Amino acid sequence: MTNPMGNANRNRPGLPTPPSGWPIGSYPTYAEAQRAVDYLADNQFPVEGVTIVGVDLMQVERVLYRLTWGKVIGGGMVSGAWLGLFLGLLLSLFTSGGAFGPLIVGLVGGIIFGLISATIPYAATRGQRDFASTMQLVAGRYDVLCDPKTAEQARDMLARLAI
Repeated sequence: MTNPMGNANRNRPGLPTPPSGWPIGSYPTYAEAQRAVDYLADNQFPVEGVTIVGVDLMQVERVLYRLTWGKVIGGGMVSGAWLGLFLGLLLSLFTSGGAFGPLIVGLVGGIIFGLISATIPYAATRGQRDFASTMQLVAGRYDVLCDPKTAEQARDMLARLAI
């Protein structure tokens, strides 16, 4: 079957593939792996063939604080108020008369919208998630890989770098 649009996928990158190359260094943090690649770049090494690979990936959820109805309602009101003030300000630019009316309407509407959009999802959890958190993808270590043709030179250069 032919594509009537021509080869639309011609300029798209291919499917994700595993990294390739020879390991030239392994570091406990991303900052150290980045420093190693930066060292190679600073010393005119062709870094186009270098890849930093996170190994032993973990999803880490860091708990920020306990959620209560007061925090949920307060947060909903504040975020809604900001959105409402912004929309009220935009509306006041396109209306004749004073800017005070659209700002008040936007503020009240935003607070109501913020309350609804914050309290309904919280109520739906029925107390099974009474905390706020952030999620990160973290690696246990970071390997630096290099094209085989220049890997030995890169290893020698990184051996001079004391990390």
